[in-house]
Amino acid sequence: MTIRQLSIFMENKPGILNEMLAVLADNNINIASLTVADTDEYGIVRLLVSDPEMAQEKLREKQFTVRIHDVLSLEMDPQPGSMYKIMRQFAEAGISMEYVYAFSYGSKSIVVFRTNNREKAIEVIKENKFKSVTEEDLRY
Repeated sequence: MTIRQLSIFMENKPGILNEMLAVLADNNINIASLTVADTDEYGIVRLLVSDPEMAQEKLREKQFTVRIHDVLSLEMDPQPGSMYKIMRQFAEAGISMEYVYAFSYGSKSIVVFRTNNREKAIEVIKENKFKSVTEEDLRY
């Protein structure tokens, strides 16, 4: 049900993001998705990658602050309103979203999210027969 996501805390300075990307490229780690939430001074980069453990190890060797978090990831229909239909089920169950992002990978549309109640969210996923996306689905 869950997928591992890297969260990297970094200074918001020119070239820092590129340094992080170089570490992944140099170690043949594929990026399926990337999102950045920032302030003037710092940012959190969230990534789904082909090898989370190796990415964490190699980034830490280069002094990046990185953690692996479990998040939920579902396949969506590639049409208007599909994310609404999925998210509505969680809202009706009283589940809040801490963050959400979506992307396309190959022919798939995917929504990734973290909630205030993962166990209850998993129940909603099972009840509605939503299709989970696995790390294997994101390998190239």
